[in-house]
Amino acid sequence: MYKTVNGIKINYEQKGSGDLIVLLHGWGSNIKLFANLIDLLSVKYTVVAMDMPGFGESQEPPSAWCVDDYVQFVIDFLKDYDDRKVMFLGHSFGGRVIIKLNSRSDLPFEITKVILVDSAGIMPPKSNKKSFRTYYYKAGKALLSTGLVKKIAPDALENFRKKMGSADYAAASPLMRQVLVKVVNEDLEPLIPNIKCPTLLIWGTADTATPISDGEKMEKLIKGSGLVRLEGAGHYSFLEQQFLFNRVMCSFMNIEE
Repeated sequence: MYKTVNGIKINYEQKGSGDLIVLLHGWGSNIKLFANLIDLLSVKYTVVAMDMPGFGESQEPPSAWCVDDYVQFVIDFLKDYDDRKVMFLGHSFGGRVIIKLNSRSDLPFEITKVILVDSAGIMPPKSNKKSFRTYYYKAGKALLSTGLVKKIAPDALENFRKKMGSADYAAASPLMRQVLVKVVNEDLEPLIPNIKCPTLLIWGTADTATPISDGEKMEKLIKGSGLVRLEGAGHYSFLEQQFLFNRVMCSFMNIEE
């Protein structure tokens, strides 16, 4: 299904009936990966999942958005719903949006449950190697951005960015690369304690993108939260250990198996 939110065409899916739960996908992902989860939750709940602007089949945002812009987008997307109580599940980047949502004091609804799956939001400690790589990248970018180099080798800067950047950066469009830079450079750790509702954390122990130590830190920062470790699973633990993930979800969401 499609609808337009603030002039942006958004692809989304809605299934089931009952209390509302909103699913927010990770960076470079889309709602197709939530197919199993949508089926599972829609037995008892109204499930809404959208491709956020710049992902899947939704249009890109009009400018280089930050996390706050995506938070506002989610709020505006939900204006068509009468629900005053909403639950949220977020994977990776979707978790960032949920952390910031819980820090807003002017929400038009109450957040009653949160599920964070391999969530982003905590800045990794900078190693000396990473600091040198950042310096090298900035220096190279400055050199290759000069008019003379652009004239002699017009593709040099783009090739350098692809070589130095992450896989997510290389795969993104020019606009979404700007978004990615804004998103990953924002440390949300100080905001995590603002999540006050019942919270479930689910993590793959072999996650290298958002390591299990992030989940352990979030468990300490969110009062009353619980962390479930899916042994051997990576960043997409909800797909890699789907059977166990589903059992954990059924327990937390009171769904009869």
